[in-house]
Amino acid sequence: MARRVPIGFADEGDSLLLLGQTREEFGGSEWAWVTHRNLGGRPPAVDLAAEKLLAEILVAGSRDGMLTAAHDISDGGLAQALVESCLQGGHGARIVFPRDADLFTELFSESAGRAVVAVARSEELRFTDMCAARGLPCRRVGVVDGDTLEVQDAFTVTLADLRTAHTSTLPSLFAAPTPTT
Repeated sequence: MARRVPIGFADEGDSLLLLGQTREEFGGSEWAWVTHRNLGGRPPAVDLAAEKLLAEILVAGSRDGMLTAAHDISDGGLAQALVESCLQGGHGARIVFPRDADLFTELFSESAGRAVVAVARSEELRFTDMCAARGLPCRRVGVVDGDTLEVQDAFTVTLADLRTAHTSTLPSLFAAPTPTT
């Protein structure tokens, strides 16, 4: 039986796990385009074996009912995936990285073969054991909680503010100019 896993964080208290390996890969990224209007540089390396393993883990986690949400990490990195998952599910998240982590890389790297998943606390050990047994990097980065997206020691933004920014950006670009007299 097929089971569709949504991208939206729907269950308060679920653990948020980052799957795959994060590298300093920003060539051709959304960050490079928005910040420098440049899509040059070396794009993230693609490892087909890692992609296949990630897909197998996601399928198994879905089939076995361990995942409550899953979102690939591509355009915009983990930051964009978190925003989309929070807005889609209507729940915020608290994110914590190790003190020595490079927050920029953690949030904006577009390394291939990665996903963020929400797993019920009761399934976390079983899911992380499955990842470890198959050799897929997996680490806890947070929890589904509240009505804000908080990255510890970096920022906190309400879902209402995220929604406004997310939904008003493109319409404002295409709005008709106001006539001047």
